[in-house]
Amino acid sequence: MTHPAVTVTVLSLVLAFSSPAFASNDIDINLLTKQSEFDNLSRQLGLAISYTPLAPAAPLGLLGFDIGVEATAVHIDAKEDSWKNAMVGTKTPPSYLFFPKIHAQKGLPLGFDVGLSYGKAPGTNIGQIGGELKWAVLKGSLVTPAVAIRGDYTTLVGVDNLDMKVFGADISISKGFVFVTPYAGIGQVWITSKEKSNSVSFDRAGLSETKGFLGAKFSLFVISFVAEADFSKVPSYSGRLNISF
Repeated sequence: MTHPAVTVTVLSLVLAFSSPAFASNDIDINLLTKQSEFDNLSRQLGLAISYTPLAPAAPLGLLGFDIGVEATAVHIDAKEDSWKNAMVGTKTPPSYLFFPKIHAQKGLPLGFDVGLSYGKAPGTNIGQIGGELKWAVLKGSLVTPAVAIRGDYTTLVGVDNLDMKVFGADISISKGFVFVTPYAGIGQVWITSKEKSNSVSFDRAGLSETKGFLGAKFSLFVISFVAEADFSKVPSYSGRLNISF
């Protein structure tokens, strides 16, 4: 049976080359009419672009390096007026936003890792650029788990009349077993959203949401695959295929 995260990854990468079918799904803040719509859209969109770790707590090590392609399927509340009104040319928004991404992580001394990712939802103007700094407080061993804390930052790109920044912090734990390393974590996401338009005037939205995640990394020589599910008011499901060193 094909793992759901593998299906998500393949489907999202295919959709990246099928954007004309989704060409009406651009976001335009000028189409919103209420502050409540702006706040709701900011909350869901902020969680949708928030950083997806897709890595265990254990550090990569000084020479460690992961680079690969990934995809995230984000389940939005498409029935909300905020999505219906904000999406250009459609009154039936999709239930999922798909984000094909490229993602790289590099190990540093003292148990630190850094990471960068870029993704764009095909057929929309919704793009994201994110980065992280993770520190393994406990590096783990054959009998003990690894524990790490992480800080991350993501910015929205492509939506000209919306300035959105998302900050995150989490704690995670992982334990390797032969070729598989399960992991779990919980953290907080802070979203700042500000319209940049002369046509509408909304108050700046400052929002905070809790997000948990579960995942596993499967490694075979220099190839690895990571599957992860993130849980919040906007759940998401991700898969990542890496070349690992």
